[in-house]
Amino acid sequence: MRETERPPAGPASQQGMRRSNLALVLGVIARSPRSRAEVAAETGLTRAAVSSLAEQLIGAGLVVEEGPAAPSGKVGRPGTALGLDPQGPGGLGAEIGVEHLGACVVDLRGEVRAWRRQEIRNRDRRPAAVMADLAELLRRAAVDAGLRPAGLTLAVPGLVGTGGGVLQRAANLGWLDVSIAAELRLALRAAGAEQLAELPMDADNEANLGGLAELWLGGAPDDFLHVSAEAGVGSAIVVDGRLLRGARGYAGELGHVPIRPDGPLCACGAYGCLEQYAGETAVMRAAGLEGVRGDWVALLAERAEAGDEEVRAALAGAGSALGTASAGAVNLLDPAEVVLGGGYAQLAPWLLPAMRAELAARVTVRPWSEDRLTVSRLGRRGPLLGAAVGVVRAIVADPGRLEA
Repeated sequence: MRETERPPAGPASQQGMRRSNLALVLGVIARSPRSRAEVAAETGLTRAAVSSLAEQLIGAGLVVEEGPAAPSGKVGRPGTALGLDPQGPGGLGAEIGVEHLGACVVDLRGEVRAWRRQEIRNRDRRPAAVMADLAELLRRAAVDAGLRPAGLTLAVPGLVGTGGGVLQRAANLGWLDVSIAAELRLALRAAGAEQLAELPMDADNEANLGGLAELWLGGAPDDFLHVSAEAGVGSAIVVDGRLLRGARGYAGELGHVPIRPDGPLCACGAYGCLEQYAGETAVMRAAGLEGVRGDWVALLAERAEAGDEEVRAALAGAGSALGTASAGAVNLLDPAEVVLGGGYAQLAPWLLPAMRAELAARVTVRPWSEDRLTVSRLGRRGPLLGAAVGVVRAIVADPGRLEA
């Protein structure tokens, strides 16, 4: 299940009602600890029904009794507060970047319990070799966390179809039509992580997961455009609190929006894409650092902070290109905010002035103010957090899925 909605409504069978009510009760408790009486008042269920459902959730390791509930102002002893169990099932996130791998485990409350990152160049490596390294990283993260993962989501820098199992194209990795879920299961088994290999597994574009993390954890409004970068340029479009995926799941490819039709050839096969002006290769070339290995974002930030005028000019040029593309998206979609995330968040001090100038000049048919261009607090952690947190949100939205 790629999103975290409850299952579609169907015939009101006894089992279906129970599953729906479990989700209703757990959803209330997930917002903040509540007594059984408070849950009953908020859901409209009887106290007896809430007590029965709460016992099932406690038995499933999803809920714990935390002690006396906060005073309600009513006469009588306060009830016992119910909260999410921090030792319950967790969410396992994985990330394949062009220059790194990542693994993360969060508990039901969304707290990070393990975080591992490995700097490694994955461009043009065989998928099986990358998956072998990732499997070992995931195995170690799961041991660090000491939780039972309930699912695994993989963030990848490419196009993932609506099924979530096949990476159809990742130009910056040099991958085409890779069955990433199947490959990762094989690698996990080879690494001795059989339990992880049997988990429900999904994959999504890293920009999508970064955008969802911004919605869930970063304080973004319900309508925003999230613009991010690692090697390439990506974006996520959130409308009414939901990710806009498009007809086949490919919405958000801002990096391949042409800003100069007569510009240079892009790896995607088109000309003049935004990525040719604001992606890693383009910015490093403009900064006179083409061919330099390592963390390009950290290197550019360090040099710009030190006053390197060539680097600052390169970032200003990237900011201008980003502003041009973002202005087109703003005029088309009317988001409440444009959020700069991923590697761009770290480079924001040198990107923002040119971005603001382009947005001000090009968004003229509707109100726009520069404070609607914001910087993510999650930065480059967003995709991996989004992957892991999405797993636990799916559990809260439908706890019955653990029994299915």
